[in-house]
Amino acid sequence: QVQLVESGGGLVQAGGSLRLSCAASGGTLSNYGMGWFRQAPGKEREFVAAISWLGANTRYADSVKGRFTISRDNAKTTVYLQMNSLKPEDTAVYSCAAASRKGYWSPANEYDYWGQGTQVTVSS
Repeated sequence: QVQLVESGGGLVQAGGSLRLSCAASGGTLSNYGMGWFRQAPGKEREFVAAISWLGANTRYADSVKGRFTISRDNAKTTVYLQMNSLKPEDTAVYSCAAASRKGYWSPANEYDYWGQGTQVTVSS
């Protein structure tokens, strides 16, 4: 069973950047489609970005398109989320997820494994 661990969250001013990482233990991520989701206080979890198992295809939520970039390094079994031009409304707990079906899915129910999440706080 794949275990996912996120890192890279923190406090940043509006307009700043952060890079989140999602690392795997107990297995490799190279056979999974990967996604990032976020959940702000009092709100439902929402899709942020996804990447197919070989990295050829990506998908983004409209709210982050042009500012966030998802990438993966299968040799390092790590998936990244580069976040630029951050806004206060990006504040949330960000979680990565792995999908056995290898695609670049937006629905959360397509994902089989989830990390615990990392907090991102953007101050105005």
